[in-house]
Amino acid sequence: MPKILIVGGGYAGFYAAWRLEKLLKRGEAEVTLVDPLSYMTYQPFLPEVAAGSIEERHAVVPYRRHLKRTRVVAARVTSIDPEARYGIITPADGDPWHEYYDVLIVTAGSVTRTFPIPGVADTAFGMKFIEEAVGVRDRLMGNFNRASNLHDGPLKRRLLNVTVVGGGFAGVETIAELRSLSSHLVGKYPTIDWEETSFDLIEAMGRIMPEVSEKSAEWVVRDLEKRGVRVHLNTQLVSAENGVIELSTGETYETDLLVWTAGVMAHPSAKAFGLPQDDRGRIMVGADLRVRNAAGEILEGVWSCGDVAAVPDLTGGGVGGYCVPNAQHAVRQAKLLAKNVTAVLRGEAPREYFHRNLGAVAGLGLYNGVMQSGRFSLRGFPAWVAHRGYHGFAMPTWERKIRVMADWTLNFLLRRELASLALGRPRAAFQEYALRPKGRSRPEH
Repeated sequence: MPKILIVGGGYAGFYAAWRLEKLLKRGEAEVTLVDPLSYMTYQPFLPEVAAGSIEERHAVVPYRRHLKRTRVVAARVTSIDPEARYGIITPADGDPWHEYYDVLIVTAGSVTRTFPIPGVADTAFGMKFIEEAVGVRDRLMGNFNRASNLHDGPLKRRLLNVTVVGGGFAGVETIAELRSLSSHLVGKYPTIDWEETSFDLIEAMGRIMPEVSEKSAEWVVRDLEKRGVRVHLNTQLVSAENGVIELSTGETYETDLLVWTAGVMAHPSAKAFGLPQDDRGRIMVGADLRVRNAAGEILEGVWSCGDVAAVPDLTGGGVGGYCVPNAQHAVRQAKLLAKNVTAVLRGEAPREYFHRNLGAVAGLGLYNGVMQSGRFSLRGFPAWVAHRGYHGFAMPTWERKIRVMADWTLNFLLRRELASLALGRPRAAFQEYALRPKGRSRPEH
């Protein structure tokens, strides 16, 4: 029986395995998915998780619950030998082993792209993983608790500032959702005024949200500014050391919550796989999603798609001739990849990937949003409804759709959840009061 090895979960890896289960007959092939995480994160919901509109566990899809016939391995693939057709699987505990395959699918995805700006690596949050969204929410709510006992001063202003770097969809949705949450929190803290909170969005380009029309982008800027967000265009972050923000315009201020959303790059682990890559570290594939070398020759039995792959955009609308790294492409590429792998196993010809962008929708806090599809656009409440409708149905599996829609319904009826759980220090209370042998001091939290 042919062995199919999928390297990496995420959108592309999960959907490829999920679709292979539906296409392959029992006994036709054995599918193995290797990923250090036990779930796929639905990233468009991360800003709403940070704002307390969706429970964090409902924004992820557990592999072992929904992949019924796939062998799921919680580990990393640290190297691949394309000639001998095996990958080295390295678990968190135990010894590595060789995993042989007949068909290799690389869907390692992407990571947040950063620059060597002082302080960013030490102080900033990303907005790509569920843990980051939960951390942002807990930091914001914890800062409100701390600021509520302070008189106006530098520390209080620092605690009540949120700075987001990156004016793409992720950055705009993040700052809009956090602004919406903060406006709600102000009513719960009599010692904090709305004017004491401050929000800054930093974008190096001259506009935000390149996925929508310039007119819609300008409307979003005006809407954010109306709600108290300062939008810094044509501005770069120079330093963030110790929470002191320095901008290329010369402006400086302090923040205790910095979120970095300025782009993604192919997962660096792909460099250890010995597969052809372009100058941006993406695996080179043809439009049929088979990996090819620089001469255009097919590497038999090796496939890739999603953010880690340079997939040609046959519609002509892609940047540099390639599909942009987003969920819309990753999901559709993964479904086609599964069909193509199945076809080749059965001696049939694969198809080429062709997909025109359906448009984009973004939530800008409760009851507000923006949508763009070709020349058609929506703003405000209708766009917010379109945003929730699209992503509610795009969320994989009916079980997850029901959970997310239940969150939205309950939050509408009962208001959003405001608890800060301090998840980063789960043993702090136990350690503080636990008895120790004489002579041993308590560890610092």
